[in-house]
Amino acid sequence: MVCPSFCRAHGGAAGVYSIAAGSGLGNTVISQGRDGLCKGWAIEEAGLSRRPIFTIKTSTYHFCKMSLVKVPCSAHGTQTNLSGSNSGTEPQRVPIEDNAGSDSLNPAEGTQEYEQGSSLDGQNILTIAGQESFEVELWDIKNSTKIMCLPKRCSANMTGHPTKQKGLCMAVQAFIPCASGGYVNILSSYEDGSTLWWDVRKPGSPLSSVKYHSESALSIAIDGLCTGGISGGADNKIAMFALNHQKGTFSLRNEIEIERPGVAGTAIRPDNKIAATAGWDHRIRVYNYNKGNALAILKYHSATCAAVTFSHDCKLLASCSADTTVALWELYPPKTPSKVDIATEEVEK
Repeated sequence: MVCPSFCRAHGGAAGVYSIAAGSGLGNTVISQGRDGLCKGWAIEEAGLSRRPIFTIKTSTYHFCKMSLVKVPCSAHGTQTNLSGSNSGTEPQRVPIEDNAGSDSLNPAEGTQEYEQGSSLDGQNILTIAGQESFEVELWDIKNSTKIMCLPKRCSANMTGHPTKQKGLCMAVQAFIPCASGGYVNILSSYEDGSTLWWDVRKPGSPLSSVKYHSESALSIAIDGLCTGGISGGADNKIAMFALNHQKGTFSLRNEIEIERPGVAGTAIRPDNKIAATAGWDHRIRVYNYNKGNALAILKYHSATCAAVTFSHDCKLLASCSADTTVALWELYPPKTPSKVDIATEEVEK
């Protein structure tokens, strides 16, 4: 495999901690560096642009990978229309904090609704761990501005806030449930092994909290329907859970014990059939997402595996490692939906 193009995205010893792309961003890739910057790069005919098309100065230095907003997919892995109309658009809503960068906000002043029209598969909001290690920040990608912090900052003393006692925010996943009316929700995982569920309409405290790991929760992924997910941590547990959107609660579906501890990355295929994990033991593990049983252990990398992700068409799995390699795997390719299946789905809609 030949690399057609490359660019030095982040200078010095900062390194690139994660990259993200989405069909709603067009031909743009976002890189997150250890220098506190997130940069956008255009994919041009000759390769990547030499200069970033935008730079977000988050001034955050941590181990948490950024997250774009995920929207629900159909059973075949294609993104659905949340609004139920034929326009294919649904605003992403966030109550924006006045003076979001300020440490002292007047809670009596309320919030101003931030509504951003975009295509369903477009993510114009970036979620990342904040300057305060326990916070989660939401950023407007287009304007490179901070929208809000979770928990919401106010004039009250944050020292005793329950979220602060959970330690560093280690992983985030932003998504828009079908039942949320277009408002962004966030799952955030912490150093003490817990995971919180946030709704931006209630920024003062999370909807729910669970603790599936005895050590740091390092990775989390939401499924294609945004009705559940998978998390991994520094212990030897993998948790598959469901989300009850009416009650705002978690429920554990499967708990899997692995021989060697440490899961740095998790992913769920868009059709909700397969999940994968990236392990410290150089292994990629593949599971049946619905039943939780192991399907395969992939051995290629010679160092810690850092991340896994599935292609939008569900045909490929990509894994990366500290051995500086990226591997592509063709695993259990999905059956092409028949015309009858497609017609049935359209009738149901």
